[in-house]
Amino acid sequence: MDAFQGFLKFILNQKTVIGYSFMALLTVGGERLFSLVAFKCPCGTENVIYGLAFLFAPAWVLLILGFFLNNRSWRLFTGCCVNPRKIFPRGHNRCFFSVLGQIILSSLVAPVMWLSVALLNGTFYECAMSGTQSPRLLDLICKGKPEECWKELYKVSCGKTSMTPTDNEELKLSLQAQSQILGWFLICSASFFSLLTTCYARCRSKVSYLQLSFWKTYAQKEKEQLENTFVDYAKKLSERNLKCFLENKRPDVFPMPTFAAWEAASELHSFHQNRQHYSTLHRVVEDGLDLRPEDEETTMMLMGTAQNVQLTHHH
Repeated sequence: MDAFQGFLKFILNQKTVIGYSFMALLTVGGERLFSLVAFKCPCGTENVIYGLAFLFAPAWVLLILGFFLNNRSWRLFTGCCVNPRKIFPRGHNRCFFSVLGQIILSSLVAPVMWLSVALLNGTFYECAMSGTQSPRLLDLICKGKPEECWKELYKVSCGKTSMTPTDNEELKLSLQAQSQILGWFLICSASFFSLLTTCYARCRSKVSYLQLSFWKTYAQKEKEQLENTFVDYAKKLSERNLKCFLENKRPDVFPMPTFAAWEAASELHSFHQNRQHYSTLHRVVEDGLDLRPEDEETTMMLMGTAQNVQLTHHH
């Protein structure tokens, strides 16, 4: 039993790594499915548009889905058209752009995975580049190749050129090699950028490593408790209303937050060093709705991609 609990704790602690690994497997599987089932290079003038569509359209869809499925997107933008002060609290514009940057970075994970896998496979890039009409690209691709390469490059993917099978295969391998080089360059660039943002977040931190760890743990636990409590209260309220309706009687008083409390608890969170509130809800509960510190603040940012807490100093 202890061994099982230890294993379960390990899985929960590594859920971010497991989640990204599962996302990578889905990306590889989806790319292979597209390549084998849906993708058929036309080997004509449409090669460039067709290849680029299969390369970038799924990445764009994944980016949009990343925004849709990110709860912080809706927390940030809900009601902002009615009250712009929700996203620019007390004129602290940097807070909004910092949170928006987190959302964008976390939403870019899946598209970058797709582009990396697609480029490493090389099928989409090969089709797109074989249809190019650019003299510079043609000179780069067909340098040292037979003269037919300049006129029949768009047929390379289908193997229908008048060149020898050896020359045709060399051209395909050359295009696939270019694609794989771009794929590895994208992977290395994304990894290095992730490392830089993580190091920058840690270097700018105004609190200790232990407090950052506690902060992240608290935020996760509060989120879990909030979801469970919402379900419990919604169930109790719906049961009360249904019972009163069927029994045709007046309902008892059901304690609920005021509209102002809901609004306050939905604001972007700002960390004040003299009042250690680890969430907006924490601040509302302890300070109420009227007490709002106007001194220097430090804005919490839980990095979705690296699972790190970044602190940005506001003046």
